[in-house]
Amino acid sequence: MSMSRSATRRAFLLLFLACAALLGFGLYLQHVTGLEPCPMCILQRYAFVAVALVALVAALHGPSRTGSVVYGLLTLVAALAGGTVAGQQSLLQRQPPSLLECGPGFEYMVENFGLADALPMIFRGEGDCAAIDWSFLGLSIANWSLLCFAAVTVLALWLMLRGGRRRESSLWETRLSR
Repeated sequence: MSMSRSATRRAFLLLFLACAALLGFGLYLQHVTGLEPCPMCILQRYAFVAVALVALVAALHGPSRTGSVVYGLLTLVAALAGGTVAGQQSLLQRQPPSLLECGPGFEYMVENFGLADALPMIFRGEGDCAAIDWSFLGLSIANWSLLCFAAVTVLALWLMLRGGRRRESSLWETRLSR
């Protein structure tokens, strides 16, 4: 029942590819369909980038039992951070406040702060966090993001537990062989 090193590598590689696909779809929605991301969307993207980078390094490294636990823990932290933001945005979309506190538009930032100060603000997003501009099967982008982060969380926990079990079983097998 132990998970081999190559299976762990494949799991992390698939996680990297899934995150890359999600990020690519987000960029497609932004640059092709014209959907502007909000500040919460940008934070979720950062979390997906963090998960993708950890998964890529883990896939290239081919972690040992302990490494699988460490990479799983790093993945878990990034997924929980992103999932928290996605959950907050999902709640915000269900019951938007009367005054949105998501951030001003780009034109407002350039007029009031100048281009040099406004450029870093671009990465904070321009869209309205409470608006649902796109949905699929009745779920918003934030809802889908939350589901994806939940799946990553489950995978990270599974990788950590399997890595820990492999370690315990190999210690047990070593003791039995003596």
